[in-house]
Amino acid sequence: MSKRAILVLEDGKSFYGYYFGAEVDAEGEVVFNTGMTGYQEICTDPSYRGQMVTLTYPLIGNYGMNREDEESVRPWLTALVVREYCHEFSNWRADGDLHTYLAQYGVPGMYGVDTRSLTRHLRTKGTMRAVLAAFDESVNAEELKKRAQEVTPLSEKDLVAETATSESYELGPVVEAQGARIVVVDCGIKRNILRSLRRRGAEMIVVPHTASAADILELHPRGVVVSNGPGDPASLPGPVAMAQALVERRVPFLGICLGHQILGRAIGATTSRLKFGHHGGNHPVKDISAGRVYITSQNHEFQVDRASIPEGSGFFVSHVNLNDGSVEGLEHRDVPVFSVQYHPEGCPGPQDNQYLFDKFVQMLLRYGTDVG
Repeated sequence: MSKRAILVLEDGKSFYGYYFGAEVDAEGEVVFNTGMTGYQEICTDPSYRGQMVTLTYPLIGNYGMNREDEESVRPWLTALVVREYCHEFSNWRADGDLHTYLAQYGVPGMYGVDTRSLTRHLRTKGTMRAVLAAFDESVNAEELKKRAQEVTPLSEKDLVAETATSESYELGPVVEAQGARIVVVDCGIKRNILRSLRRRGAEMIVVPHTASAADILELHPRGVVVSNGPGDPASLPGPVAMAQALVERRVPFLGICLGHQILGRAIGATTSRLKFGHHGGNHPVKDISAGRVYITSQNHEFQVDRASIPEGSGFFVSHVNLNDGSVEGLEHRDVPVFSVQYHPEGCPGPQDNQYLFDKFVQMLLRYGTDVG
């Protein structure tokens, strides 16, 4: 039998289970993900830095792990909480198990948890801070509750600096180059964003999130992509100033998830925190202009506030979440700039929105000239 564990939320609500992965304490904010597959991509998504992820699908670990499906160099989440952990995996592509993988990086997992009850609690009360610790007769739940209340909020952490590259690097296309030279600003990027662009003949220079607009323009790209990443966009004045300068220069621009929020702040809008975030591969989003609904992959805590988008800016809400009405996309009426709050690259999640990468690359080719 595995070592017993306890998860105590900041409001004192406690959940019990057993360790897998690393048998260590952990602290962070607890969120839930409604995806039915993709635990490997979830574990390695940098946007989960500082968070404990509860998976609502009950059986986890049954298809093991493989290096090809990682979305980053390591798991970034603080802990993984599941209902049932499968100790024996079966998948011809697997080269290891989830328990060993998490233990290798010092990340604890917890199974045997009533994840339905935990998820319902978070939906009612909102995202909460928590502490995961070993459980025995000597454990004082009140002390763990106090520890949870003292966990540093995401907004006060420099999570992008922890997950993003600190050095620039280049990536060539995996098909014939189409002449679309792109600078990608890494704020905690998922690999499938890069794969998706490479498959469309894009040549890329990936730069740190600390790059200024002047740094980017010196590279003479046809366009700029600002990636996903963890944390609060309000704590990123540098990337916001960079995006603002690029938009003013009419540089073709695509923002994804955190990149969308950065664009929102760059045009003068505000951002705010959602009650319990959007995490999963089944969120319906309406493309307002086309009148179509897409099922999207999402992982974010913050949103661009619709009412704060400046009138006369030329920007309009292009996509909206059908569950809660939150802003899922921005676009300019005249300048080649757009963004989406969801993940067009999926991983995990549906691939319905890969067309947005086609839209961006074709936009660059129509624009027809390098900037800088």
